[in-house]
Amino acid sequence: MDEYWVTAVQNTVLKKVNMSKHTLTGESELVAEQHEVKRTKISDGINDGLNNGNITEEDVGITKYLNNDSSGFKGQIKQRYTDFLVNEITKKGEVVHLTDKGFNMPKKPKPTKEQIEQSQKEEHERRQNFKVDSEIRNELVALLEEENVQKIEEVYRTGKQIEIPKVFEDKLERTKIHQLLRKGFENKLESVTTADNQFIIGMATRQTRVSKQELIEQTKDKNGVENWGYGPSKSYIHFTVYKENKDTMDVANILSKYMRIPTRLIRFSGTKDRRAVTCQRMSISKIGLDRLNGLNKGLKGIVLGGYKYEDEPLNLGDLQGNEFTIAIRDVTLKNESDDLESILSTGVKSLQENGFINYFGMQRFGTFSVSTHQIGQALLSGNWKQAADLILAEQENVLPASKDARRIWAESRNPIAASRAMPRQCLAENAILNALCNEEKDDSTQDYTMASYHNAILKIPRNLRTMYVHAYQSYIWNKIASKRIELFGLEVVEGDLIVDGSEDVASVKQSEQEDEDFDEDLRESKFIRARPVTAEEVASKKFTMEDIVLPTPGFDILYPNNEKLRQLYVDIMAKDNMDPFDMKRKVRDFSLAGSYRHVIHKPTDIEFKVVSYENPTDQLINTDLEILNANRGKDNGQTYMKAKLERYMKVKEGSKKAVIVKFKLGVSAYATMVLRELMKLETSRRGDMCNVSA
Repeated sequence: MDEYWVTAVQNTVLKKVNMSKHTLTGESELVAEQHEVKRTKISDGINDGLNNGNITEEDVGITKYLNNDSSGFKGQIKQRYTDFLVNEITKKGEVVHLTDKGFNMPKKPKPTKEQIEQSQKEEHERRQNFKVDSEIRNELVALLEEENVQKIEEVYRTGKQIEIPKVFEDKLERTKIHQLLRKGFENKLESVTTADNQFIIGMATRQTRVSKQELIEQTKDKNGVENWGYGPSKSYIHFTVYKENKDTMDVANILSKYMRIPTRLIRFSGTKDRRAVTCQRMSISKIGLDRLNGLNKGLKGIVLGGYKYEDEPLNLGDLQGNEFTIAIRDVTLKNESDDLESILSTGVKSLQENGFINYFGMQRFGTFSVSTHQIGQALLSGNWKQAADLILAEQENVLPASKDARRIWAESRNPIAASRAMPRQCLAENAILNALCNEEKDDSTQDYTMASYHNAILKIPRNLRTMYVHAYQSYIWNKIASKRIELFGLEVVEGDLIVDGSEDVASVKQSEQEDEDFDEDLRESKFIRARPVTAEEVASKKFTMEDIVLPTPGFDILYPNNEKLRQLYVDIMAKDNMDPFDMKRKVRDFSLAGSYRHVIHKPTDIEFKVVSYENPTDQLINTDLEILNANRGKDNGQTYMKAKLERYMKVKEGSKKAVIVKFKLGVSAYATMVLRELMKLETSRRGDMCNVSA
């Protein structure tokens, strides 16, 4: 998993901006937080640990490599979004590819005037001879009386409208009549209850209800095959989504908008990168296959295909992982005397044998100068004012459109003026400012009280609030993992933890899926328990480092029995005035149960190749859509590009070098951490690998 995690969560909660709770903590800190109004800048000390306003790997605990035998190499990823391909791996182990672009729905031939007249004549004759099922008619007579039933039958034959004078006070009785009329007259009659509980009955102006058999008939192709060859209908349609340079939630929102259905009806196993070309499975309910397939005509950067009817929807976590194909451009050696092929061979061998440290990647901590884990620490400490200041602070690296609003807030502490200038997509910032617009400042401090800041923080959408505190957990995990490798390397030691059971470490609380579309990397543990490794098990080498897990801080996890590792949690968190054994909070969203994460992760099916190219726009790897189009053209005898038939482009001559790597990762592992281990480069936003200015 290698997503821009913060963006994914923000997209998830775009429409959930009014969620709040009212539990108050931190009131005792009011006096300590009294201050004079002044500008809050990152350079003023809120984020002293940052390097020129940039979050670095060291700031979030990423400091170690497993393989130190090579000096690595330099290069750039994601210069073009087509340089980063992600294909989901299903629970069955199948790599998801775009194999079709839906189907062409056959156009129904336009009937001639004679055919229309003949059809109308036949329909008229059928109505004249129509007879209601005897059992249904007897029930109608018992409820409406014979005279009224005869009038209704006349309505069906002539198309006129009648009002039945009889009053029906019983709601259940009225419902029964509606149902009998629909059933007895083939959904062709429309019945409406007046304010006086009488019935008006006439011909339906449009066929609002269609029988199952009629639906099936509508979906048959020209050869009479049901559902255009996709088989009998079921409750859910599963389909492949190919997307370019878009978030998974963006796609869900677009489909929701076009089909006019709630986003909760669109489900997926995990979110995928925005700046990439990705393929994944989604599921949808309560929609016709023809409507879903018809969207392909108007979608841009999105293609739907691979339809399949299923009895169950997809849920978060219903995947084994992802396959990555990544082009690293502008490759140069750190030391000119090194050999690139040798570095790659050594690095890949180490990844295959030892894996990499399974750090939470830089995406976990955001792309602004203030790391999300710092905000999380303030929230867990109950320092609501500090958390609000961090979210609203002026920063070097921040959404450019928000800089004016941040400046206004820093200079005036005026939430009304600042909110007017704040871009809509800044969800947390807008939530705080809008809440403070309704609060009164304290006369003695000319600032808002801790209670006001508390109320404002709780107006932030729930997913964003929890994102901050999860980021703090991730920060602590990274710090502990680095120290664990520093102290013991890849040796299993007594007191290390293993998962006690066969359940996946990253299982999902499915009951929360309906309302909270968490990133696959945001999932919480469910019924996962760990136990310490015994001295006997260490001696017998029963377990390897692949089995060892470390917990994120929480109240429902077991910390390592190894005293050195256990004390690390205490010492590291003490610097933030936090206690790893006291993680319950009065605010439920900030009360963390904790979870377990494997220290080491091994990529599988890893391969690499070195290629040459000349221009920055030269394409090095082909997308699923390009491969599909080229092969279709070839099969149909049409013009196609031979270079587009397979994943890798043909090797060209050029002055520049690129490395293409392909590998598979399990759920919640970061592809950038694989590249970091291979290249020995900083993966932060302005690091040598991910420099946004490139």
